[in-house]
Amino acid sequence: MRFMDPTTLAYIAGFLDGDGSIFFQIVQRKNYKQRIKFQIRSSIAFYQKTTFSEILEWLKNYFGCGYIRHRKTGISDYTIVESNEVLKILTLLQPYVRLKRKQIELGLEILQRLKEEHSNENFLEICRLVDKFKELNYSKKRTITSDTVSKSLSP
Repeated sequence: MRFMDPTTLAYIAGFLDGDGSIFFQIVQRKNYKQRIKFQIRSSIAFYQKTTFSEILEWLKNYFGCGYIRHRKTGISDYTIVESNEVLKILTLLQPYVRLKRKQIELGLEILQRLKEEHSNENFLEICRLVDKFKELNYSKKRTITSDTVSKSLSP
C-alpha cells in the first residue's frame, strides 16, 4: 500500500458506509488437523453496478489486494478476505467511518485476538464475538455459530 491520503480514506470510508459490507463468519474446515475444525473468515466488500465498476478497479489498485467479481445480476463486488489486509484496511478507515463504526471496532477486536495464541476456550470467546455480527449486519443466513463450535469441542 502506498501513502494513504486522509481525504481519499474519508471518501473510501463513505463508500464502505453506503455500498460496502464488513463480514466475520465462522467457517468449517474439514481438512484441519487441529482439534478445532473451524476458522474465522473476515472480509470487506464494496458493491457497485457493473457498468460503474471502474471505481472497484480503482479501489483494488489503491489497496493492492483482493479480487473483483462481476455477477450476472449486474452488480460487481470488490472483496478483500486476507485477514492481515482486512486488519490494515479497517485500521485505516476507522477514523472516518460513521455508519459501520461498531462493525469496525468489533472486527478489529476479533482480528487482534486471532493474532494471539489461543486455547479452545479463547477461540470460543472469539466465536462469540463473531456471533455479534449477526445483529450488526442483520444476518439471517448464519448456520455456524459459537454454539456449533462449542458442541464440536465437547468430548
